[in-house]
Amino acid sequence: MESSRLPFISVVIPVRNEHKYIRACLDSVLRQDYPRDRHEVLLAVGPSEDDTEEIIREYEECYGHIHMLKNSKGTISCGLNIGIKAAKGKYIVRMDAHSEFAQDYISKCVEYLLKSGAENVGGPMVAEGKNPIQRAVAAAYHSPFALGGGKQHIKDYEGYSDTVFLGAFKKSIAEEIGLFDEKLILNEDDDFNFRLSEAGGKIYISSEIHSIYYPRDTYFGLIKQYFGYGFWKVAVIKKHHKPARLSHLVPMMFVLFLIFGGFMSCFSQRFRKFYAGVMGLYTVMDVGVSCTLKAEDTSDGFMLRLRLILIHFLLHVSYGCGFIAGLIR
Repeated sequence: MESSRLPFISVVIPVRNEHKYIRACLDSVLRQDYPRDRHEVLLAVGPSEDDTEEIIREYEECYGHIHMLKNSKGTISCGLNIGIKAAKGKYIVRMDAHSEFAQDYISKCVEYLLKSGAENVGGPMVAEGKNPIQRAVAAAYHSPFALGGGKQHIKDYEGYSDTVFLGAFKKSIAEEIGLFDEKLILNEDDDFNFRLSEAGGKIYISSEIHSIYYPRDTYFGLIKQYFGYGFWKVAVIKKHHKPARLSHLVPMMFVLFLIFGGFMSCFSQRFRKFYAGVMGLYTVMDVGVSCTLKAEDTSDGFMLRLRLILIHFLLHVSYGCGFIAGLIR
């Protein structure tokens, strides 16, 4: 297709405190094979405590298709809406500052928007790490034991789904369903995709749409993130009056069992044995999965496996605690 006939695309990236990742992200955006005169890059920048804003301003001054927008509230959903409202493109391609994108990322998104019949398309979430903890977290992202085995975490999945990593969609479709819910601090994509599906839209994942996502690189950052995911998942469930999936409930039940089971064990020897048996089974499963999971990067070897055992536990407990907090909110 001739360049002039290609649809104009607006890339929207919500950004806040991304000093470590924003240069690599923008460099990958600049390498896109989609013509520069047929796309713009809109960065909705929240109040940052590092030099994120200064870095983006450098790129804005050098490249005419890169534009910085102010996101005073700083949340992802607000940033996305600011970008969508300012967008000149027919299609929105959502990107994430914690990610790097293949050279044909935009092109493939456009290709699958046009040929799949879906209203929202994207690729799998392929996680990688730059330090030992991040590499272990990335390995956990590909573990059904850690995250429940969602289709967006399967590298070679091709087909329809109920959600997608990031996504690309028509601006008009987003406007029709009411954009992103700015009351949601996290899980805004779950809510958006649910409303899209309720309106009759389809969501498609293609293994040909490639990107690399860099997850949290500290234990505290991971705990904070997954507590938030659990907390705001409840808000989405309550909003739409839809039943929670078993994968959402299991971490909560595990946390409740840890607390009340431990308490009951103080008073009953029989329950103490039951509690020890359940925790022993969990530990065996955790160790077994951690030792057999095929990691993208095995350079850390034995230490990666040890970290993975801990990370599985932290993911389950932090998400479960967040879910409980969301229920009693």
